[in-house]
Amino acid sequence: MMIDQAKVRVLLLESIHCDAVSRLEAEGYHVESVRNALDEAELIERIRGVHLLGVRSKTQVTAHVLEAADSLTAIGAFCIGTDQIDLAAAAARGVAVFNAPFSNTRSVVELAIGEIIMMTRRLAEKNALMHEGIWDKSACGAHEVRARRLGIVGYGNIGAQLSVLAENLGMHVSFYDTVDKLALSNAHRCASLEELLETSDIVTLHVDGRPGNADFFGTEQFKRMRPGALFLNLSRGIVVDHLALRDALVSGHLGGAAIDVFPAEPKGCGDEFVSELRGLPNVILTPHIGGSTEEAQSAIGDFVANKLANFVKDGNTTLSVNPPEQPGTSRLTPVRGNRPDPLVQVIRRHKRETGAASVRSSLPPVPTTVSVARAGAAPAPNQRDSGRRLST
Repeated sequence: MMIDQAKVRVLLLESIHCDAVSRLEAEGYHVESVRNALDEAELIERIRGVHLLGVRSKTQVTAHVLEAADSLTAIGAFCIGTDQIDLAAAAARGVAVFNAPFSNTRSVVELAIGEIIMMTRRLAEKNALMHEGIWDKSACGAHEVRARRLGIVGYGNIGAQLSVLAENLGMHVSFYDTVDKLALSNAHRCASLEELLETSDIVTLHVDGRPGNADFFGTEQFKRMRPGALFLNLSRGIVVDHLALRDALVSGHLGGAAIDVFPAEPKGCGDEFVSELRGLPNVILTPHIGGSTEEAQSAIGDFVANKLANFVKDGNTTLSVNPPEQPGTSRLTPVRGNRPDPLVQVIRRHKRETGAASVRSSLPPVPTTVSVARAGAAPAPNQRDSGRRLST
């Protein structure tokens, strides 16, 4: 990218880890870090003159924000999900978007495992009673997780790792995904969501927040769950109807729930949290902290900051979720095939026509076929759409 390193301005929102700040400052960038999320109007006011924007899950980077971004070249989503960013509008403006698809997976999985054990042993209720001075030493309703069936909805990076750890605890695992996935170890792939709900003792959601998944889980799905079953959502708040969940809990149909994400979340620490689930004794509520461990946030900060820095320095879009179109340019895409080194011929022809000594600095390892996409072509196949997909 043709940007003077010393003039690059970076705006990081939502308390992004200090490792990201250090990494970007080491490149000579001017970095401004803001503790809370910004709403659309606030972000439009702050975005002018910013080259790199960093957000987590709360800040919405809309088409209106991108219109006001006169200098923006890349956005870093310091989390897994990118549904908070208008990817198509960003790509159309040549703005690359990077996320951290693996860095906080272990943290989310460990929280899920901990909450499964807490609910199965009724620890939240026992803890509350102890703080009220009530000694309730009873085994009633408390169980081991061993031999219980865990149903995982969405068998992506998080769902698959949860599957492995749950089996190590002696649990049976079923999963459902709309995309074909390799079943790890002894996990059972369910033919339908209904099969999973009707056979699982514990159901956990690990789906993304695309618009097609809004209200994905509601009254009908809760009714299909087994009486006394437990429910977890550590994915996106919009995918669950919380009024329907409350009804299922209050009626006694569900034995408990652990919820880490909500349809509407406070902008910052200390703000009031409002939910239909507050006050229910058999519900564990956490403030969207699935990936909030020091280890995960450090790894995310380093990973995404490196992607942003590499994009500024040489235009590297590896692992970009929306390979952007740059007006007046073409994109070389290596595709494996059974043909002998056509890219070598491209390089040789380039040298003959330009007299260049080397073009290797900007070329990938030699593939076996090459396709060229002109600016303004159809979106890349891996660009996310608004349809329903479960894996995260």
